[in-house]
Amino acid sequence: MKVMNGSDAMIAAGLVASLASGVGVGLANYLLIWLLRIPPIIATLSASFILQSVGISYGRGLQIKPPRGFADFTTAQLAGIPLLAIGTVIFTYGIAILLHRTIYGRSVLAIGQNARAAWLAGIAVERVRCATYVLSGALGGICGALLAGYFRGSSLEIGDEYLLTSIALVVIGGTSVSGGNANVAGLWGAALFLVLLLTMLNTFGVSAGVRLLVTGLVIIGVITAAGGQKTGSLR
Repeated sequence: MKVMNGSDAMIAAGLVASLASGVGVGLANYLLIWLLRIPPIIATLSASFILQSVGISYGRGLQIKPPRGFADFTTAQLAGIPLLAIGTVIFTYGIAILLHRTIYGRSVLAIGQNARAAWLAGIAVERVRCATYVLSGALGGICGALLAGYFRGSSLEIGDEYLLTSIALVVIGGTSVSGGNANVAGLWGAALFLVLLLTMLNTFGVSAGVRLLVTGLVIIGVITAAGGQKTGSLR
């Protein structure tokens, strides 16, 4: 948002800045994990605290307004359907093809199943891992820019509510948290389920703390059920 500086003429430059910052974060996370042998969840959480500190220093805690054209784009509709929703459907289809129809995607799944077996099969494990972290960081950067446009301003806390929700969507959607199995289409069903659940809780006037508790319990229940099914199949 600082690069855009409220000017429609700087939207493209701002999006490039969001991509570059996301790529940098993804690469930094990978290097922390690869060089220091830190568990991924610890490395990424630690990096988030560092980034928050940088954000406080850089943004001074202020909400930076987006250009009007960019903000209008994030809320624009086509035949009553939000453009972002249409773009998300197209993006989901593209990611499904990437994961299940390309060498890179199959390599990601193979590494998730067994990294050593993937290495013995000739897959460049570290190269694929690095590319995946960089891709995730780049997508995170674009998501941050779109959120800032949608909410008419950027802030450090803008994505906090999506941290647990994104994990819940992956788990409930049928993707294995241990790796090796991805269900892109299942994310849509999980998203609709969570939206309906949270809408119902909001209707009953449930507090934010209870909503987070329910989401956490749903995640635990799904992981437990999935683990039980896997154990039963082995028997």
